[in-house]
Amino acid sequence: MRFLFYALVVSSLFTAPGRVAAQAPLPAPAVRPAGPIDLDAGRLCAAAHVRTAQRTATSSVAHRRKMDRYDVKYYKLDLALENNSLNVAGSVWMRLRVGAQALDSLAFELYKAPAGAPAGAATLLIDSVVVNGRRSPGVRRAGFDATAALAQPAAANSLADARIYYHGTAPSGNSAAIGNGLSTRDSVHLDTYRGAWTFPYNVTWSLSEPFSAHEWFPCKQVLTDKADSSDVWVTTTLPNKVGSNGRLVRTVPLPSNKVRYEWKSRHPIDYYLISVSVAPYVEYVATAHPAGGPAVPIVSYLYNQSYLNYWIPGLVQTPLFLENYSALVGLYPFANEKYGHTMAPIYGGMEHQTMTTQDGFEFTLDAHELFHQWFGDNVTCASWEDIWLNESFASYGEYLSLQAFRPNDARPWMDNAHLWALRGRGTIYVDDTTDVGRIFDYSLTYKKGAAVVHMLRYLLNDDTKFFRALRTYQTQYGGSTARTANLQRIFEAEAGRPLGYFFQQWFRGTGVPLFDGKWNQSGSNFVLRVREIGSQSPFPSFFDTDIDYRLNFTNGTSRTVRLHQGQILENYSFPVAGTVSSVDLDPDQWVLNGTSTVVRDNTLLAARAAAPALLAVYPNPCHDQLQLPATAATAAEVRDATGRLVLRQALAAGQQQLATQRLTPGLYQLRLVGKQGDMFGQARFAKE
Repeated sequence: MRFLFYALVVSSLFTAPGRVAAQAPLPAPAVRPAGPIDLDAGRLCAAAHVRTAQRTATSSVAHRRKMDRYDVKYYKLDLALENNSLNVAGSVWMRLRVGAQALDSLAFELYKAPAGAPAGAATLLIDSVVVNGRRSPGVRRAGFDATAALAQPAAANSLADARIYYHGTAPSGNSAAIGNGLSTRDSVHLDTYRGAWTFPYNVTWSLSEPFSAHEWFPCKQVLTDKADSSDVWVTTTLPNKVGSNGRLVRTVPLPSNKVRYEWKSRHPIDYYLISVSVAPYVEYVATAHPAGGPAVPIVSYLYNQSYLNYWIPGLVQTPLFLENYSALVGLYPFANEKYGHTMAPIYGGMEHQTMTTQDGFEFTLDAHELFHQWFGDNVTCASWEDIWLNESFASYGEYLSLQAFRPNDARPWMDNAHLWALRGRGTIYVDDTTDVGRIFDYSLTYKKGAAVVHMLRYLLNDDTKFFRALRTYQTQYGGSTARTANLQRIFEAEAGRPLGYFFQQWFRGTGVPLFDGKWNQSGSNFVLRVREIGSQSPFPSFFDTDIDYRLNFTNGTSRTVRLHQGQILENYSFPVAGTVSSVDLDPDQWVLNGTSTVVRDNTLLAARAAAPALLAVYPNPCHDQLQLPATAATAAEVRDATGRLVLRQALAAGQQQLATQRLTPGLYQLRLVGKQGDMFGQARFAKE
């Protein structure tokens, strides 16, 4: 999902229907340069559109246990919808795989007006539930939880067919991340760098992420239970068109000027990615030709011809994005169906599988939503705790598209991402999945997460390995769900070493490192001393990371060296050919860091730093305790054979024992350090 902020917002967007401005001619299409709006298309709306969406996940714990007794294999929605109403009527067919115990009741979710709601309040009423051809003798509803008794139990490990017939009016209380599960408007807008236009237009659309699918159809809102396939049939009044997932297999003319659109998808799909959009759209079709794969139709439904004419420059770039992504991370996963768009006034985009819902066609918005088809749709986060697996990678898709097609704008995009990431307070890991605003925190979930993806690329230091890791992730988890630990294992295989420290620092940790560097030169010998601290509390003792330093010489040349910051204070010394005039830290913006400096310090000895003293420790090998020599050190740090910090123990004055009982058997490196990170000595020891 991407929230789009347009710089020019006019008051007419928020007026009552009767005060909507008259339609004015739209500006001629123009290829606009990438500027602040394009490079940061979502910078305010992530917060603005979720501020009223604080509702928790719908089902109770007990009801979730009931739903876990079956897996959804297939959804078929057969509904009547119009472009000017939230009324819904029809049925949902769920094909289920019963679990290890026979199923005597069917638990699902469907919106019901809360107790005490006024007469006529929006609600969805259940007409009947039929399971394996037999009508349920009764349905119990408690809030959004619905449980239908089965006339005859469904056998364990069998397939069962459930048909839920219902009707009513969908709620309109801004419960989804943008708007509601189902929304309708009687005017639409275009906000551009040239001006703003608003005019009458009726459109109805769905947006179910994260917990709002139940507001318009009966379902099981569990991320790890993807349906294997889906159908969406919608009956509406001509000249409406209906956009949805998969392929449009046919349209069926019906009496009374009605038509039924029949969409079919045969790919696994999560509940919140099933979608509908209903309006008198005009259609535009383009084609992508990814290397090594079939041609992919790109079917877009736009409000009218004026909108189509205006957005043509944006629409024609989508095939290029799809071809580029296919080359980088694997062929478009839904190539045998389509990709496409439907328009709705959502101030951004929502990555509905195979048919994104968008408000317009800006460069980064298009790139973001399309990359979601791989990261979010083909592979979906298995928990909202790991939403960065969807949003951070989609955000990084913006950067990849800029690198490919607007390379001069890629660095400004990353600079901007870092600025927003530094505003984040908390972890990328979502610690409160009941808070929609926390799930879609723009600084953390989108921008800091994208910076972390960029650092994974830097960590591998090899684009072949980086993109191979992303392809492996798509191959192993395509059509399913994944957790951060799954991604970590794939990157560990490419790195050839454990990366638990990296994910602990950047995914579960808070803050960012700050670097204070001092350098000096004597003849051909260059020395650099770098002290690192964290920017927030609590924070790790330090962020273990490589970082680049660019040495600029007086003759106009430069040299970039990659150095490892393995402790709070690091001393480096190496020969240089030329006179250094200045040093730039992280010149290519790879590592997310706070205000950092590298300045010359003429008092710094320009000689090769002396090796830390070797300490005598015993017993070696040790068991539960290691005896240390007497020093003024205030902490002991222990690293394993991969360089990962596995133990840090504060040392009181005169303390000479290190507790090692929690270490696993193996070889370790010990460092004794002071308050300022200064080294008192080091030693190697073994734990038995």
